[in-house]
Parts: sequence; structure tokens; C-alpha cells
Amino acid sequence: MKVLAVSLLSASLVLGAGSAAQAQQRCTFLQPIGGDGTSPIVSKRVGAAKLIGKENWNTDFIVNQPYSSFKFFFTANSSDANAKYPVSGFMKFSDGSNLQVINEVMNPPIGTGRMFGPFPAIPGKQASQMNFKVGASSDPGALGFSYRISVQGCQ
Repeated sequence: MKVLAVSLLSASLVLGAGSAAQAQQRCTFLQPIGGDGTSPIVSKRVGAAKLIGKENWNTDFIVNQPYSSFKFFFTANSSDANAKYPVSGFMKFSDGSNLQVINEVMNPPIGTGRMFGPFPAIPGKQASQMNFKVGASSDPGALGFSYRISVQGCQ
């Protein structure tokens, strides 16, 4: 009788562990649009405004299949202790609409990483791109700031 009780307990533990493993999300890095396809991690440096128009601080990542949520990752490669960096993130949809999910002004120490999200997929909307924007706004101390970004889609 003890053997049967131990076997039932073991079976329930194994089944419980299986459902816990199923509850964990599987995430995949999204590829940046215009990247070379070798790395899903984009490294950029905040530059000065151009003579005509602005420096493009936007990076789009392609959503090539449905996901249940998205995570945005940011790491500072360099930083000025007094500078502020506006960081924003958007979910873009196939119908041309978008949803801002990140809107912060940061002063990150060098090497500091941060994950934003997970942000759930929007029911009834098909995500087509995730957009990450890091800029300098009017803070001259932010020029030359370098960073790494990436985005994951999760099931």
C-alpha cells in the first residue's frame, strides 16, 4: 500500500511539473527590419540632428507570426551621468494603427539592462512590427549615447 501511495505521489508530482513547464513562455528574438539577419540585437548611437530632418532613432522589428506577448530589451553601452534619454516603444498593427507601450525618460548607468513588458497581444489586432525609439530630445548631453536593443515575441 505504501508503494502505491508513493507511486501516486510521484505521478502527481511529475504531472504537476509538466504543467509548470507548459506555463513557461517560449520567446523568440524578432529580427530588425533592415538588419543583416545575423543578429537580432541592434546597436546604435544617438547622433546630432541632420540639416534637413532629424536623425532616425527608430528601429522596427518584424513580427512574422502571431505571439501572445512581447518583451523589449534595452542596455546602455555609454552614458553621460547628467543626460536624459527618452525611450519609447510601440506595437504596430497590420491595419496601420499602433499602441504606445513604453514612454520613459531614462538615465541608465553603463551596462545596465532593462526589460520592458511583457506586453500582451491585443485581441482582434494583428501585430506587424514592434518599434523601439531612443532619442536625445533637446538634451545635448545625450549626443553620442550608445545602446543595444532587441525585442522578443513570446508564446
